[in-house]
Amino acid sequence: MHKHLRLTLATASVAALTGGLLTFSAVTATAADSTNVPHADFNGDGVGDVAFSAAGAYVNGRATAGQLVTLYGTATGVSSAKRSTLSQDSAGVPGTAEAGDGFSAETAYADFNGDGYDDLAVSAPREKVGSDTNGGTLAVLWGSASGLTGKGVTVADPAVSAHDYWGKNLAAGDFDGDGTADLAVGNSSSTVYVYKGGISASGTAVGGRYTLKPPIQSGGDARGPINLTAGDVNGDKKTDLVVDGFETETDYGWARNYFVPGAASGLAMSSAQIVKPGAITAIGDINGDGFGDIVSGAYWSNTTTDGTPVPDSAFGGKVNITYGTADGPGATAGITQNTGNVPGTSEKNDFFGYELDLGDINGDGYQDIVVSSAGEDLNSITDTGAVTVLYGSANGLDTASGTQYFAQSTAGVPGSDEKNDALGADAKLDDVNGDGRADLLVGSYENAGNGAVLYLPSNGTKITTSGSRSVSPSSAGVSTTGTPSFGVNFAD
Repeated sequence: MHKHLRLTLATASVAALTGGLLTFSAVTATAADSTNVPHADFNGDGVGDVAFSAAGAYVNGRATAGQLVTLYGTATGVSSAKRSTLSQDSAGVPGTAEAGDGFSAETAYADFNGDGYDDLAVSAPREKVGSDTNGGTLAVLWGSASGLTGKGVTVADPAVSAHDYWGKNLAAGDFDGDGTADLAVGNSSSTVYVYKGGISASGTAVGGRYTLKPPIQSGGDARGPINLTAGDVNGDKKTDLVVDGFETETDYGWARNYFVPGAASGLAMSSAQIVKPGAITAIGDINGDGFGDIVSGAYWSNTTTDGTPVPDSAFGGKVNITYGTADGPGATAGITQNTGNVPGTSEKNDFFGYELDLGDINGDGYQDIVVSSAGEDLNSITDTGAVTVLYGSANGLDTASGTQYFAQSTAGVPGSDEKNDALGADAKLDDVNGDGRADLLVGSYENAGNGAVLYLPSNGTKITTSGSRSVSPSSAGVSTTGTPSFGVNFAD
């Protein structure tokens, strides 16, 4: 769903896929307080749009300066024919493209100025700020009838000397239920800054700013939150926040997730609860009961019965589901590739749960899930990657029937299985053709880190390969010099 400052893959073979840059892959975080996971609409035409990173892209010869690509939805889905490609050298975009900035590494959408068009918060977490090499910068780009045109404003770091990587995690929603969009911003510390009531034309919080401090580690580029995810878990029309982070150990096996409920006064850390762990999280209503369910990918581990993550030498991966109730997090379930009729088998370094997202593919009112296995080996091809689609029902996630599995060797899917493609580097379910059904978009590290975005539409009842296409960096105006990592982090 959509990356953030993301936990690095746990084995050298798959970590190599990041090309050294994407310790910053993006986060999967729902961008509004709805169990229906609304789509982004930057141009106001009623059809979903998809923004994503090319954070490793060269810009005017500057390595890993980064670009942002937006594909605008049409009746035939998304392609490079209707898109915008922006960098910090684009007119109106705050800042200047510099080597190593990683512009677009993290993104989150909402209508921050209340004009009816979704806007996009975009960070460059490795931007040099004064003498601070990795200070990071954050901007909001305004939506318009023409989409994201580059006009925007800087959201200044309020505590430059207190942390690095400003904007490495972002989540948007209405945390206090006042009808305006709020923005949560992470960094390398454990302090999360929340901007209330939208973002003004000067880059300040319209309704003021406050902080949260969940008990997670701080200090390094993989500290502070791993991810921030917004969604309404308890059905009170106030967006809640899930913070994925490390607790006390430096090992990836000790991730700890916190549910922080929204309230009229904002996010209430005093009422936070520990929930099942994962390094990537999405929220949506799987069982149609009106409460958002928390879905987290613990792709590096299995868990003990008390929920404490324990490293698993196989790294097969697991998805933890915590069903929402009026009182917040409720019953839990765990899913691996060995559960029911989930396609495949849990194998060493599959990383099932590396990415995930929710959306209603068949229009039955239940949110469905896409789960990636970015480290999947197929036909003796290492780390080619694959994604699994599982459908929601009144009884929760259906692992017995209707499951789907897609790799580049699947008939009708563009491309072919190749070593280190890591199909599923990100995955998103979003209605991009306006038919009211969620379509599937999948990012990868195709062609040695160039990246690509695969589009697989819904036919109204399931995901299909009919009408599928792949969007490449070169078709979207992104240079393939270096490792642009095009499409490995969708906006949420």
